[in-house]
Amino acid sequence: MSETQQPKRKPQLSREAMYQIIRSPLITEKSTSVSVSNQYGFKVAIDATKPEIKAAVEGLFKVKVREVNTLIQKGKTKRFKGRPGQRSDVKKAFVRLEQDQEIDFTATVG
Repeated sequence: MSETQQPKRKPQLSREAMYQIIRSPLITEKSTSVSVSNQYGFKVAIDATKPEIKAAVEGLFKVKVREVNTLIQKGKTKRFKGRPGQRSDVKKAFVRLEQDQEIDFTATVG
C-alpha cells in the first residue's frame, strides 16, 4: 500500500448514534418484495453516509452487510389547512446482506 493511501476504516459509532442514523424500517409493498433477494429498506438521517449506514445496521442487527444503496425522496408540495406547504425530504437506504443473513423486524432490538 502506498503512503498516500490510507486503509479504509469502519466508523466507530455509539449505540445512540446508530439509532440517530437508522430512523425506522421501510415496511412497504416494494421493500417487502425485495426482501426475498436479501435486501431491506430503512429510513435514515438525511446527512448519513453509506459507511455510517453500513456500520449502524451491522451494529444494531448483528448482520454482515454487502452493499448499501441510498436515495433522497424529495418532499411533496401539499396543502395543510388550505395553505400551501412542503413535506420534508426523506433519505432511504436499501441494504443488501451477505448470504444466509436476515433481519427479523418483528423481534425487539436491544
